[in-house]
Amino acid sequence: MNKQDFNEGLMGFLDASPTPFHATANMAAMFGNAGFEPLNEVDKWNLEVGKKYYVTRNDSSIIAFTYPKKKKNYLMVGAHTDSPNLKLKPNPIIKEYGVVKFGVESYGGLLLNPWFDRDLSLAGRVNYLNSAGEIQSQLINVEKKIATIPSLAIHLDDKANKDRTVNKQTDLCPVMSTNDDFEFDEFLLWQLSKEGVLDAKELYASELSFYDTTKASYVGLHDDFIASARLDNLLSCYVGMLSICSIDEETPMLFIASDHEEVGSESTSGAGGSFLENTLRRMFSDYDEYMQMIRSSLMISADNAHAIHPNYPSKHDAKHAPYINKGVVIKVNANQRYASNATTISKFLHVATTLEEPIQQFVTRSDMGCGSTIGPITATRLGIDTLDIGLPTYAMHSIRELAGSDDAHSLYKILVAFQH
Repeated sequence: MNKQDFNEGLMGFLDASPTPFHATANMAAMFGNAGFEPLNEVDKWNLEVGKKYYVTRNDSSIIAFTYPKKKKNYLMVGAHTDSPNLKLKPNPIIKEYGVVKFGVESYGGLLLNPWFDRDLSLAGRVNYLNSAGEIQSQLINVEKKIATIPSLAIHLDDKANKDRTVNKQTDLCPVMSTNDDFEFDEFLLWQLSKEGVLDAKELYASELSFYDTTKASYVGLHDDFIASARLDNLLSCYVGMLSICSIDEETPMLFIASDHEEVGSESTSGAGGSFLENTLRRMFSDYDEYMQMIRSSLMISADNAHAIHPNYPSKHDAKHAPYINKGVVIKVNANQRYASNATTISKFLHVATTLEEPIQQFVTRSDMGCGSTIGPITATRLGIDTLDIGLPTYAMHSIRELAGSDDAHSLYKILVAFQH
């Protein structure tokens, strides 16, 4: 796949995936189109050698794998489906001062200031009781620009350009109407009807998030950048998804995209949960075979990396400062916040240099804290050799992030060539 087609597909995937639920559904559809057969965790699995499968958990995490059986040296690629955002509270409607507002809770390490003065919409999952007395779940995406968080005018805040702070409880409520007749349940029922759900008898619960309606796009004189929400980490999800769809059934490969990385991964559908281990044990029920597979395989944890900011260069170690469009970044941390070691780095470098794809190194400044990824969590839980890599990004955790238009395609080529 050439770079232009790759990036056009990426931007379409980003726009169609405003929540982890939508990202997972879109990846499941892609896997189905590529010949992967769906599995359900509550069923007995009868896996057939030479086939490809996928399975989801909580509608927000997904695993796809080939099943050559005799070959146990799997390349596993891990990413995460969630991104920092504003989530709706269970009783969200606030009517005061002439407007209707939504009460929200910040999810993950959110960069708050960029959320002001954006055209916002709402998407997520709604659970309801149907006319047959069954609990059902439905994804919704309002799509319409229904809300905004207006800034406070500088005339009323003379410190706005000096030391502005944002109160998560009082300053971030999206404003959606001046009509106080608005009823939230009626709004959700209308959205469900748009999705073809006409027999919702009672609404039980919902998990809904706000998102910026601005579409993903190229930015730069020569389309140097891709700007979008949720690049962290749908960028890696897209690369991993396309990579496993591009290899044959006889190549041992697995892709996992987990939810809840931004809040620590400790959930049934997070990397700290049992989803991956449960799946691998069902693939290799014999314990010796399972351990042979684990110790002969490699996990590549793919997350975004902090590109050196041209206006804040002092925030990086000068010898380990990745540039946009200069290649995939290998992440290293002496305190095991990243799982890379000399062995796993060498395997990745060998493939990349054979393809003449550029590689960069990232180590955080020794006087600054370091975030972590699913890499160390997965390595600890499974005992699998793991490498942490990333794609260089500006404005990570902003409502609109910026990545290079070359780097993701470069990683795709490396992953596809890895087992050959």
